[in-house]
Parts: sequence; structure tokens; C-alpha cells
Amino acid sequence: MVNAIETSPAYEPFLVPAGTAAGAAMKELNLPNKGPDAVVCVRDPEGTLRDLAFVPETDTECTPIAASTEEGRSVIRHSCAHVLAQAVQAEFPGTKLGIGPAIENGFYYDFDVEEPFTPEDLKRLEKRMKKIIKSGQRFEKFVFASPEEASEALRDEPYKLELVVDKSKGDVSEDDDESVDVGGTQLTGYRNVNPRTGETEWFDLCRGPHVPTTRYIAAFTLTRSSAAYWRGDQKNAGLQRIYGTAWESKEAQDEYLDMLVEAEKRDHRRLGTELDLFSFPDAIGSGLPVFHVKGGIVRNEMEQHSRRRHEEAGYNFVYTPHITKGDLFKQSGHLDFYADGMFPPMQLDGEYDEEGHCTKQPQDYYVKPMNCPMHNLIYSSRGRSYRELPLRFFEFGTVYRYEKSGVVHGLTRARGFTQDDAHIYCTEEQLEEELTNVLQFVLSLLSDYGLDDFYLELSTRDDGKSVGTDEIWEMSTRILERVAVNSGLELVPDPGGAAFYGPKISVQARDAIGRTWQMSTVQLDFNLPERFNLEYTAPDGSKKRPIMIHRALFGSIERFFGVLLEHYAGAFPAWLAPEQVMGIPVADDCIPHLQEFSDTLRARGIRAHVDCSDDRMQKKIRTHTQNKVPFMVLAGARDVAAQAVSFRFLDGTQVNGVPVAEAADLIEEWVRSQRNDQPTKENFGNRD
Repeated sequence: MVNAIETSPAYEPFLVPAGTAAGAAMKELNLPNKGPDAVVCVRDPEGTLRDLAFVPETDTECTPIAASTEEGRSVIRHSCAHVLAQAVQAEFPGTKLGIGPAIENGFYYDFDVEEPFTPEDLKRLEKRMKKIIKSGQRFEKFVFASPEEASEALRDEPYKLELVVDKSKGDVSEDDDESVDVGGTQLTGYRNVNPRTGETEWFDLCRGPHVPTTRYIAAFTLTRSSAAYWRGDQKNAGLQRIYGTAWESKEAQDEYLDMLVEAEKRDHRRLGTELDLFSFPDAIGSGLPVFHVKGGIVRNEMEQHSRRRHEEAGYNFVYTPHITKGDLFKQSGHLDFYADGMFPPMQLDGEYDEEGHCTKQPQDYYVKPMNCPMHNLIYSSRGRSYRELPLRFFEFGTVYRYEKSGVVHGLTRARGFTQDDAHIYCTEEQLEEELTNVLQFVLSLLSDYGLDDFYLELSTRDDGKSVGTDEIWEMSTRILERVAVNSGLELVPDPGGAAFYGPKISVQARDAIGRTWQMSTVQLDFNLPERFNLEYTAPDGSKKRPIMIHRALFGSIERFFGVLLEHYAGAFPAWLAPEQVMGIPVADDCIPHLQEFSDTLRARGIRAHVDCSDDRMQKKIRTHTQNKVPFMVLAGARDVAAQAVSFRFLDGTQVNGVPVAEAADLIEEWVRSQRNDQPTKENFGNRD
């Protein structure tokens, strides 16, 4: 989940003369240095964010970054993490520092302390942080002359020392959280300098950038603390992590905190339990959900609708096993690039004599983390002609990924999940039309489930990590960009964000409370067709390599289920709802009337039941309102006599005395039309 796109000012680039600080060169532009639009840093021509104290060696064009942009917020949050660490070491002497990156919507910092932090500790730390921020300490960058100098300065910080050593060995990836400390080309740190005395109050190993002074941190709050492991590995030391959020204004923070309150009410993990949809039994393991009867009904409806739409769009359904020999993932490259995300291998097929000596070496088998290698085997199972292309394979394929326990999060980040996975093989000439059709199909199908507020993100090549020729990258990126622009949706660039094997478009969908979720991805792949030697026969008889498109529309069924559950706050549209109609008798002698009506609906494929419990009518209404049943059908003596029923809706409105035949038709029409709004007195049946 990410924020919606900000509507912050996009400042024009300006020239920073050689030997001049970016902040000084920017003064004549009269850009704000206070408030949400204040400039907190600049972006250089390579896309790297720099402090306002950045001094280029040659004339350099830089772009100002406002506090209210996502990049600006990230810098504010990283600076606030430093203020937190300074406060912790002041309040809890002897604390050792881990790392403290900015993350989505906030920041965290890991600490080695004797006792876990308490809520009272967080309040105490907030008070100290406010004093630091008010003092206006400057963030000043400095460069360590050597790893030895850094090690000497950090001799009392064992975790930082480990990062310095790893940096000197080249063992830190830019994708790791640790890169916040030791990423980039140099070993650098930041001092927090007292503006009155010029003395260093505190310093940290850090690549930056940071805001000019602590006063740029307009609003912050510490949200919670939790246990963590050094570098996310359970084999390492246990630490305490403090999370917080920071914003460019109090108004922006208040809006975010209000959203969190609403999000808590919609948390799919809580709703899953309350509505009896799914659970995560300890006996099965972390991140491995089981769907209960009601959850299974919703999931089946989701899958069946998707299946129908895919059949109409010309996809061919395939099925592949859950495990495979390890050699397949060697061929695909997953064992080279993705082994840490895979479950450990199972050793099978070994043979032993009576004395226990191995006569045939066992082979490694893996549960699959992805479906694409198996789909490639289906493609290559026989010769392919250009006449067969584009060839579209689709599978509800269950995969397993070893997510670290700290990142497992309900259905939205699980270890076992089912992807609505498609792989499309086409010619270069077919690529643009196929991508256009795929994107239109993705947006249309997501809209069927009630998500219709989208924007697109285009991830392009990282020159240091890519396979394929410059020409094919440029061609495919141009086509992806053209397809995205022609969709009419807002397009956000993600420079260097593509996987090594091809560019991609990500579909971001906003939910009912304004949160944005990454949903579908459309990913080009220049790597696997080479690795699997995929070919087709061209019209001239020559052999050519197809272009491969990966496409996961939901991401996973489980994740999409969780997103929809939160989007609708548990009140699924009637066509998806596990219980569509619940009969509630005013008195027991009305039960046969409602059972007959329920039988009529079930014969039409509607999920209808009658509550025959001993509860009073008002309690039954409360119960089924809490269970989010869209149609509560009531019957009293007058309804029985008139061969009618009355409706009670989730918003509390009611429609009385509807003849049973008409009522059945109205319910069936509502469900069959797959409306995503809830029925109410205002919109149901256009009755007066």
C-alpha cells in the first residue's frame, strides 16, 4: 500500500554553478523555505537526491524538491529518524544503534537496549525530540577518509562497524535497508550541529540526504515499538524497533492519522475473524492462510468471474504442479537471483541399499515461487508457428515464497498464495497491440470488482542491472510508454525501477479511503525466452525468439481478497457476499413463508437462508447487519397474508410489502447485474 499521488508543486530545474552550494544558488528563485512547499533538497541530473549544501564540481542543473512531495517527505522522515536516535541515546545512555531508514508513510530506527520500549517511553522520547527539533540543529554531511577512520569514530557502535566492514567488502546492496547508512560511493556521516555553539550534538553513519535543519520537520509522532532482528535475520541479535511518521505540516499528518483510524476499522485481519472468512492456524504456520466456508464462497466467486473473463479474452487455461526439480529453477535463474525468497529444498528420489549406503543420489525439489518456468516448458513442449501467436497461458497457480516473519502481513503478504498468472508469447510486431489489449483487460476486470480509480507507474531500465540489447529496451520502453499514455491514465515514471529482464507497467488502484495499492503488473521479459531457448517458426521458415509478457492481474487471489475486504469494510457487493439473503421472521409462524421464499431464491442460484434461531427479531437484525448481509428479508403476519416480504438494508433503511415474485426478481436482477453498490431504499427496485 502506498500514498496517492501528491499534488505538490513541481519546481523547474535551475543551474548550480561549480563551487556553489545548491541552496545558495537557489536563493534568487525566491522559493519557500517554510511550510508544505518548502524546498528540502534537490535532485541532480542522475536522479540522486542531494542536500541543499551540495556543491557540484561543475555547473550542474538541479531540480528543487518540495517537502510535500513523496521524495520530500522521505527526506523529512529520514531526518526525523536521526532525531529519534539522538533522543534515544540521550534518554537511554548505552543504547547501540542499528539502522533507521525512511519507509512508506514513515520511518523506523532499530536499537539494542536492555528493556523493550513502553508506551510511556515513546511519550518521553517524543518530548525530547520536540526539544531537538525546536533547537534548529543543522544536518552537516562529512566524508570519512577511510574505512579505518569510520571504524575509529564508530568504535562503540558494533552494528555500524559491521556495516562499515561490509561496505569495504562490497557486500551491501542498494536495495537493502542498510544502504541508508552505507549506500553510495563514499562512507559518509551526518553531524547534528548546535546552531548557537557550533558544537556537534550527535552524529550517525549515513548516506543522506537530509533537511537543512531540524526545524523543517513540521510534524511527527511515534506510532509504536516492536521486536526486530538485526538485518532482518532471526539468527542475528534481537533489537527493539521504534516506528514513527513525519510530515510537511500538521494538517497533512492529521489527515494521515485519521486515515489510519479508519484503516484500523477496515483491517482485513480483524474483519476476517469477525466475519468468519479465513484464519492463520499456528498448526499450519506463519503466512499460510486457510479460507473458511464464507471466505471460500467469496473467493470462488472472484475466481469464477475472472475465469469467465479470461476465456472471453482468448486465454488458454493450464495447470502446473506445486513442486519441481531444482534444475528447472537453475535454468530459469531463480536459484541465482531469488534463492533467499524460496523455501529450502526437499531431497527426494535417493536410493539406498540394505546397509544404508546411497546408491543413487537424491535430487533437490522445491515448492515453486513462480509459475513462469513451467509455462515456458508448456510452450516448448512442441514446435510453435507464428500463426499460433499471440499465445496466452493462464493459471490460478499456487506459489510459495519464504517471506521473513517480520514482513508477513495477513493476506496481503503471505508465504503461500495463488496468483492469477498469465504469460503471453508474441512477436515483436504484435507487441504494442497485445500490450494495449492486456492493459485494457486489466483495467476492465479490476473495475468489475469495484476498483475504478487508477494511475500507472512505468519502471524503466537500470543500466547497471539488465539483460538484453539497448535497442530492444528502447523499443519496448517506448511501446509501454505509448500504451500507458494512450490509456488516458496518469503516468508516473519509475526510473531504474525495472527488473533486470525488462521494463514494466504497474497499475495502482485507490481504495474507498484514498489508499493506493499496487495491483496488476505487466512485465516484459527478455531473459527467460533466451534461457529456455523459446522459438517460433516465422513466415519465411526461420526460427525467431518470441517476446514474453508476464501479467498478474490481482497480484494474488489472497492479496486481492484482502484489498477488497478493506475497500468494502467487510460489506462485499451482493454478487460476492457469502450470505446474500437472510430471512428474519417476526414470529415463528412466519418461518415457513420465508423458507418457501428462500427455496425460490436458491433455485435461482441465490445464496439465501432463514434465521430460525431463538433470538428476538431485533437481535437477528443486529447480528446479520454485523455479518454484512446485503438483503435482510423480513416477514410478519401481514406479509404472510399478502404473500409479500419486507426488506431491511445495511444502511438501516427499509422497503415494506413487496410481493414475493417481484422481490425474487429484484434480488436476482441485482445479483446478476453484479452491482458493486449496496442496496438501499433509494436505489432498490425504483419503488416509491
